[in-house]
Amino acid sequence: MHVQAFLKNFRMSPQKVREVVRQIQGLSALQAKHVLAVIPRKSARAVAKTLDSAIANAENNNGLKAENLIVREALALTAGRLKRMTPKARGSAGPIIKRNSHIKIILSDQ
Repeated sequence: MHVQAFLKNFRMSPQKVREVVRQIQGLSALQAKHVLAVIPRKSARAVAKTLDSAIANAENNNGLKAENLIVREALALTAGRLKRMTPKARGSAGPIIKRNSHIKIILSDQ
């Protein structure tokens, strides 16, 4: 059975989140929690929070045990971008693109 959790519009670029997400794919859910606890990055805290939500969904909604769960998929997808401008030389302006990401974690009991 597959259980999933989402974190939408996380204010960090997907490229930075993917570095953390790749480290937990294929691990057991509890082992992934321990790995995320020692990674000193802001994105690791957000991924850990999403993983906790997925584990809670599995336990409360489907009656699955946390010990039997495996991280089947962990994705960092692109979300909407905030477009800002910064002043440049001679009265012109340059773009600043602030990227957001969606974090999606799918757990499986197989």
